Amino acid sequence: MFTGKVVLVTGGTGSFGHRFVKKMLENSQPKKLIIYSRDELKQFDMQQIYNAPCMRYFIGDVRDKARLTTAMKDVDYVVHAAALKQVPAAEYNPQECIKTNIDGAQNVIDAAIANNVSRVIALSTDKAANPVNLYGATKLASDKLFVAANNISGAKGPRFSVVRYGNVVGSRGSVVPFFKKKVDEGVTVLPVTDPNMTRFWITLDNGVEFVFQSFLRMQGGEIFVPKIPSIHILDLVEAFTGSRQYEEIGIRPGEKIHEMMVPEEVAHHSVEFDDHFVIRPPINFFDRNIDYFKNKLGETGQPVQKGYEYHSGTNPHFLTVNELKQLNESAL
Repeated sequence: MFTGKVVLVTGGTGSFGHRFVKKMLENSQPKKLIIYSRDELKQFDMQQIYNAPCMRYFIGDVRDKARLTTAMKDVDYVVHAAALKQVPAAEYNPQECIKTNIDGAQNVIDAAIANNVSRVIALSTDKAANPVNLYGATKLASDKLFVAANNISGAKGPRFSVVRYGNVVGSRGSVVPFFKKKVDEGVTVLPVTDPNMTRFWITLDNGVEFVFQSFLRMQGGEIFVPKIPSIHILDLVEAFTGSRQYEEIGIRPGEKIHEMMVPEEVAHHSVEFDDHFVIRPPINFFDRNIDYFKNKLGETGQPVQKGYEYHSGTNPHFLTVNELKQLNESAL
């Protein structure tokens, strides 16, 4: 799909961008693979690893629509991964989170339409479902913008979809490298905000592969949600220390005990496939009628039961302590 095409990744120097580029170069031969981000040092460091002839590095911020529009010239596919993601930081700096996550999302949409990009996938988060923090609220707003963009783009314009998944094992700023740092420092009792906490858990490789598959499946307007396991936070503690002892430090600003990816309130819009869910758009697209029960790969889905929700605390699949140990070792 990507061979001979031009692909751009916003926020491409992050954990996702690094792995996306690695997999893209291993499995495809893109005409150009553009990294669009604002940190020159991170771009320099990334260039030392990924310097294939197809690679291009653009300094720019998603807040800058003119620069985005220039960067997207002749681009076929866009992955929008740029975001401010730290929950407490967003609570204390709400205006900055809004500028990047909401205004930046609209800039990506406008730039894609101006350049007649073929397909755009925006990365979202479980925190966008029934949000209780500003980060989640901005990503919910972003999701809504990308879904509605399919109306704005018209019948022959770009198609926009969203990929929503949970915590990525080992990504920068996540709990796994934090716990490892503590253990390396000799800490034997790890800090936990709440011992009842659960989280959805996905590896970086699985997240990238799901994005690739979503490009193949998408028709425009869907929110794709992978079926992934959950973890108990104390199982993660035991995987690092061999003990379930912990120091309870209390919930951080904007933090949830459990996470949600398909809320009960959107069950009537949701379709279940073998390895993922699709949340259909709540609005009608005036230029076309899309059957979201059958995707571009010919896979067929079924409506979920009334009142269904996909919740990290009631997820039927939880990782064991041994499975967590193996994932941690592969991710770090």
